[in-house]
Amino acid sequence: MKSLVYLVDDDAAIRDALAWLLRSRGIQSSAWSSAEAFLKDYRPEMSGCLVLDIRMTGMTGIELHEQLLARGCAMPVIFLTGHGDVPLAVKALKRGAFDFIEKPGNDNELVDRVVAALQLVESRRWQDGERTAVEERLATLTERERAVMAGILAGKLNKVIADDLQIAMRTVEVHRARIFEKMGVRSAVELAQRLAAHSSTGSR
Repeated sequence: MKSLVYLVDDDAAIRDALAWLLRSRGIQSSAWSSAEAFLKDYRPEMSGCLVLDIRMTGMTGIELHEQLLARGCAMPVIFLTGHGDVPLAVKALKRGAFDFIEKPGNDNELVDRVVAALQLVESRRWQDGERTAVEERLATLTERERAVMAGILAGKLNKVIADDLQIAMRTVEVHRARIFEKMGVRSAVELAQRLAAHSSTGSR
């Protein structure tokens, strides 16, 4: 699904102005007039960032953020705040919000932060795709290949791996070549880097 900016504000004039501003920078958006309306339409597969007014009639932006967090939503959230809302916004940042912009704010600053949030979404998407690709490649390794790979990652020479596993060194060389081919790497260093990156994306 293509990433969008989801605007939630109970002021129609602000929604229209924000949508126009984003369109002027080539960014697509959808808008809702209340937190309740957005929550009703929310789907886990939605991709993009949220721009929420922190104070709205009925459910507030803060309350909507809490509801979305409870549902496992990881979309970055940018809050629009009045001067007196800054302490609330800071609290929201501690709960994982991406940023907050004071109203009336600088239009370019808001769009720049939206762009940064969308870039974060794309980075996460790439990381998720890379993690899946590595997991699929790891699943093709045989038990013996995994054992040889453990020795490679430990920096052991082929002869030492052969002795440890009680197999011929030529067999280790064949396994090593197959491991590199299956993992899409050309060296032990590349193998270690790919698995390290996979480990870091899996722990974020």
